[in-house]
Amino acid sequence: MIDTLINSGKDGIEALPESARRVALLLRDHGHVKPVVLLPETGKTSAEAAAGLGCEVAQIAKSILFRRRKDDAPVLVIASGANRVDEKKVEAHVGEIGRADAKFVREMTGYAIGGVCPIGHATRPITLIDADLFSLDSLWAAAGHPHAVFNLSPQELAAMTGAPVVDVALREA
Repeated sequence: MIDTLINSGKDGIEALPESARRVALLLRDHGHVKPVVLLPETGKTSAEAAAGLGCEVAQIAKSILFRRRKDDAPVLVIASGANRVDEKKVEAHVGEIGRADAKFVREMTGYAIGGVCPIGHATRPITLIDADLFSLDSLWAAAGHPHAVFNLSPQELAAMTGAPVVDVALREA
């Protein structure tokens, strides 16, 4: 069972862990009225989050951070939990990328791996949204903490991030 903490209620926001509280306030500023939800178990993987929420893995909008090689800019890919990211497709949009370690993720986003929210980063990333998310009505994204998530539509995700919607999924031949 999930514990729900509503953004609009001051007590709910104050009960959240600090990083999730920051996200709840940011969501409220964006006019987002759905609650931040705390999972009793970690949501570090898409499968864990989906199991805790009782939704399909594809509905998890996972945030994966890369490091652009030419200038160390953060590159955020928001992908369906059911997809692996095709790094060559990402590179076609942003240039050559490399993996981001936990320190880089924390410094660039302000969040720990497993809790990276699509918005509210310490350094604004170059962001791409997986086109496959737009075949779904409802998504769940990390809310700044490995146990915290929030619900939104693909259209809300695009509006909040201002990111282009592109094909980033690895397709097996």
